[in-house]
Amino acid sequence: MAVITPRSTDFPRWYQDVLEKAELADNGPVRGSMVIRPYGYALWERMQADVDARIKAAGAVNAYFPLFIPESYLHREAEHVEGFSPELAVVTHGGGKELAEPVVVRPTSETVIGEYMAKWTQSYRDLPLLLNQWANVVRWELRPRLFLRTSEFLWQEGHTAHADEADAAAYARRIALEVYRDFLTSVLALPVFVGAKTRKERFAGATNTMTCEAMMGDGKALQMATSHELGQNFARAFEIDFLGADGGRHLAWTTSWGCSTRMVGGLIMAHGDDNGLRVPPTLAPTQVIVLPVRDDEAVVAKAREITEALTAAGVRVRLDARPGLSFGRRVTDAELKGIPVRIEIGPRDLAAGNVTVARRDTAEKFPAPLAEVVARVPALLDEVQADLHAQALAHRDARTADVTSLAEAVEAAATGFARLPWRLVGEDGEARLAEDSVTVRCLQTADGELPAAGTPEDDLVCLVARSY
Repeated sequence: MAVITPRSTDFPRWYQDVLEKAELADNGPVRGSMVIRPYGYALWERMQADVDARIKAAGAVNAYFPLFIPESYLHREAEHVEGFSPELAVVTHGGGKELAEPVVVRPTSETVIGEYMAKWTQSYRDLPLLLNQWANVVRWELRPRLFLRTSEFLWQEGHTAHADEADAAAYARRIALEVYRDFLTSVLALPVFVGAKTRKERFAGATNTMTCEAMMGDGKALQMATSHELGQNFARAFEIDFLGADGGRHLAWTTSWGCSTRMVGGLIMAHGDDNGLRVPPTLAPTQVIVLPVRDDEAVVAKAREITEALTAAGVRVRLDARPGLSFGRRVTDAELKGIPVRIEIGPRDLAAGNVTVARRDTAEKFPAPLAEVVARVPALLDEVQADLHAQALAHRDARTADVTSLAEAVEAAATGFARLPWRLVGEDGEARLAEDSVTVRCLQTADGELPAAGTPEDDLVCLVARSY
């Protein structure tokens, strides 16, 4: 078994070990940049495909907008430029000459997409305009960490324009719940708290930011996805207006929303153990790996037969009979990469008409009849998926404490989340928590739901935690 630093000894070192030994990513040649290796990219591809399908089911269509944005665009919305100025990468020269106007490498695309929304929106009949793009963005990071905070990362960013405020708010909420929350819980097997950000933590230029917050293995929070109501701020800055049914000119209401390769980091830190990754079967590029114990012709032939039968049954399966690699090394590789189920077969198994089945999530191993193993696998994969979610939920609930003071909140945040009435915190308390590196992750209703517009703040509870 490859040596991985135990999580309990040094969680950040454990994370780096998993990145390296599961062959997920490397640091790029420029500080803060990232090389995503094939297995890490395979995880992202499956995330991307599922989220993309959900976005399209919500009515949005994909487009592509430029990487370079005129610097003047960002200055049109005051809060936006103020929020992003410290992170901007600015190009001042091109083609060997100084540019007449510097261009920004996109940190997000509200401004450039707003410019074209204004061009494409003439009448209320053009609305809602529901756009999404899959792209890279650049935010210059002072303390980079692979997948979690890198100067360049991959993401999707949705941008929409609506004829009225209620339609925009409903759509941003739909994305937060039906796209992000459902994907995170049903595919990544990650229970998340969905709530609204405080005024201090909102996206720059937004009137409301909704967030999905997950607990990592060390009890810290990770923001997994956000959806923003932008009011009419960007519509006013970029003159996104339209001729209404009443014959008058009206400003549109806009939204934006996104998730990124940070989800890969969240997957690692929420589900990983001291042997490496644990990947939920619904997400896993390889759901089952078939391992011949020995390089025996009859054993390999049977292993290949099982692989083909599982493929025909719709299972994502791979045969690992690589010559020159011991059985133990191949098992280690499968465990590091978090492949949910292993099917091991050796000469004795073959003679007895059995295989050995191993679950990555529990390390449980048990015999299964050769004649039945293919039929049993789909139900087993469903069980692993459900159990990973249950384990993550139990971990989160065990480390989430109800408290009644800021001092208790800081104490609870040393190992997990704290929940307390927002009226006991407020903006002054939020600033005091920040002195102890504790942030308000989100505001929720008393029963843990995403607040509706207009819910009195005194009726809300807040979740606080240390975070990545």
